Amino acid sequence: MSIKEELYKQCESYVDKRLQTVEETIASHQKSLQSEIKSSAGDKHETGRAMLQLEMEKASQQLSGIAQMKEVLAKLKIDITSEAACLGSVVETSTTNYFISMSVGLLTVDNKKYFAISPSSPIGKLILGKKVGESFDFNGAKNTIKKIF
Repeated sequence: MSIKEELYKQCESYVDKRLQTVEETIASHQKSLQSEIKSSAGDKHETGRAMLQLEMEKASQQLSGIAQMKEVLAKLKIDITSEAACLGSVVETSTTNYFISMSVGLLTVDNKKYFAISPSSPIGKLILGKKVGESFDFNGAKNTIKKIF
């Protein structure tokens, strides 16, 4: 399996884990909402229901974000190599290695570290369109692109 395929699988796994966590949270909140019994507590009961409703809305927003991540994964063409850095590119620089895909963070393949970044992130915007040999400055450090695949 290529480095790009492994990075893609790790991103896919990240999205699946987040989806599972959010679904479990929603199920838990739904169960809590259903088990709330009107009591003489009155205001406490209503406050508890309102808090659960807010948590459900947050989880729903997270589901929306996960759907967007799945769309990005679907757009990744890991079998295509470009001369210029683009969505789906693995970019090795003089300081750090990047996988332009989605903001996942640090991934490791064969004991080599890669940062999965979004093309719309500050570093992603600097890298997009660059070719081997070109440089960019990020956080005060000069980076030169050594390899794109």
